[in-house]
Amino acid sequence: MTEMELAKQAIRGDDEAFLQLMFLHQEALYRTALAYLKSEEEALEAVQEVTFRAYEKISTLRMPEYVKTWLIRIMMNYCHDVIQKKKRFVSDEDVIEGKGISDDFTYLEVEEALNHLSEKDRQLVHMKYLHDIKIKDIADMTMTPEGTVKTRLYKAIKSLRSFFEERGEERRA
Repeated sequence: MTEMELAKQAIRGDDEAFLQLMFLHQEALYRTALAYLKSEEEALEAVQEVTFRAYEKISTLRMPEYVKTWLIRIMMNYCHDVIQKKKRFVSDEDVIEGKGISDDFTYLEVEEALNHLSEKDRQLVHMKYLHDIKIKDIADMTMTPEGTVKTRLYKAIKSLRSFFEERGEERRA
């Protein structure tokens, strides 16, 4: 059964189809939560909460072809709410200890670069490059013109490049 068929059945109230959809997208949801919350426990809790929220609202999904995008958007909104509630700040040392990263700072550098972007731009980068969502789908999901999405992505990538170029120059000095 295709993802589209599963989504249509889930919208009509088929619990088994809904569970199969969640199973299909659990890794993408978990990765999104982990990228935002930076904690395995909180990411797992986020997946559970988003599963519950999606189950309650699946009947409101109008376009079954965008079910993955819809789920990721719910996750991003949930993570944003959690971060806002906690007003949480994670230091580099906490991330290193929590993730077991000691010698490879690439992850930290990327996270630091992403943190220099606005929340909207960070979400765009996550959707486009982490989840490989098409620009047209992002535009539909965010109710933003495709041209605006492309421009914001271009500027975000340019900002990330500039951040890494500056870091490279600092290391050489």
